[in-house]
Amino acid sequence: MPLAESAPAKVNLFLHVTGRRADGYHLLDSLAVFADAADGLHAAPADALSLIIEGPFASALAVEPDNLVLRAARTLAEAAGMPPRARLVLTKNLPVASGIGGGSADAAAALRALSLLWGVTPDLPSLAARLGADVPVCLESRAARMGGAGEALSPAPVLPPCGMVLLNPGTPIATAEVFRARTGAFSPRVDLPASWADAASMAADLALLRNDLESPAIGVCPPIGAALAVLRAIPGCLLARMSGSGATCFGLFATPDQAATAAASVTRPGWWAWGGGLSARPRDEIEKGRPPRAALSEAPSAISAGWNSRTTEGAE
Repeated sequence: MPLAESAPAKVNLFLHVTGRRADGYHLLDSLAVFADAADGLHAAPADALSLIIEGPFASALAVEPDNLVLRAARTLAEAAGMPPRARLVLTKNLPVASGIGGGSADAAAALRALSLLWGVTPDLPSLAARLGADVPVCLESRAARMGGAGEALSPAPVLPPCGMVLLNPGTPIATAEVFRARTGAFSPRVDLPASWADAASMAADLALLRNDLESPAIGVCPPIGAALAVLRAIPGCLLARMSGSGATCFGLFATPDQAATAAASVTRPGWWAWGGGLSARPRDEIEKGRPPRAALSEAPSAISAGWNSRTTEGAE
């Protein structure tokens, strides 16, 4: 019987670059949330491993050995001591290389779906960390503080109801190039409240923080600045900022309906716009017949992909 998993977009509400490890990876402090915008993954039994990519952004991805979904399948099968056998269909609704963790979310969805399909229960967070810095947080698909190189997770503040617009100017951007363009001092880790009363108070606190990659990303990809200007000009936008290393930007709104209306007002050719609410915690694991997931915790610091970049250029 085929299994379906959602792979929601990860959005960094702020992102501070706090340092750099000896191996060159940057250390981060970020609050990640998940939007209702998502890719979809179907997994079905098969005699061999295969992947079909469909959807609006399918043409931007290739079914190649290094595809992160296929890597996730092979990593899980190896850990379980079995051959990788499944027919995977990925519906690519999210822009590629756009700062919202699409590939990582797809890999996490593959781990979740295939662990059920194959009836195996290895340490999924550990396997996720081997695939990339964003994959552990995408495995849970719930709001979290991200530290370390992105893989160290801790609980997020309780988020208020709110709406979000995601806006991408249609230009992919290379993460390594953005990190190379970043200059200046590192930023401190910040303290956040336990909760926010409403979207306006959350936006006011977040406005005191920043995405340290936003300015260098605009230098590399000027359309990001145009996308931010569009968001900030929409009535009701409480905060506009770039997510991850770009080029997708987000706008916070008081309600999902306001966000949906705002997204519909953006009609620039070649741009991608989505508006709605934040994703709730995934459907109850018991209802889906899956074992409970591990609580958020420090994951192993094995990084091989994701939007964090190891670079040797740039003054820091």
